[in-house]
Amino acid sequence: MGHIELRDLDEDDLDAVFEMMRDPDAIAMAAFTAADPDDRDAFDARMQRLQARADATQYVVTERGGFAGTVGVFTNDDGDREVTYWIARHAWGRGVATEALRLLVSREPARPLYARAAAHNARSIAVLEKNGFSAVGHATGFAAGLGRAVAETVYALVPTVE
Repeated sequence: MGHIELRDLDEDDLDAVFEMMRDPDAIAMAAFTAADPDDRDAFDARMQRLQARADATQYVVTERGGFAGTVGVFTNDDGDREVTYWIARHAWGRGVATEALRLLVSREPARPLYARAAAHNARSIAVLEKNGFSAVGHATGFAAGLGRAVAETVYALVPTVE
């Protein structure tokens, strides 16, 4: 998997990220997305807020040098470090998300490290579990991407005992 790399997100990436996050199938799987994925102004404002946060880091995932998605880490409302990722459809099914998350986890020293996945998103769950995350809780929340309440599973990567 040496062809997967992470690099800092910059302004030149925003068009590709916006287009990626408008994919209807990806929105259905992720569920917890923007209320209106076609609202570029809301997207730009959200990205500006995210990039201004000292506790958040966003990376572009590249596959053989080309755009393949994003991964990031931030401090959630509970004060815990949480990861997030979104992989472009053209990069699905080849282990890109798994390797991108592995790279992100290797850069982030905080443990436990948390993640959330819609309970119906088997691909995302597999990515988390392949990276050592274990289910630690469940919740239900309104998923704007689907317009209804959706079950989600909370995952944690805890320190290994040596």
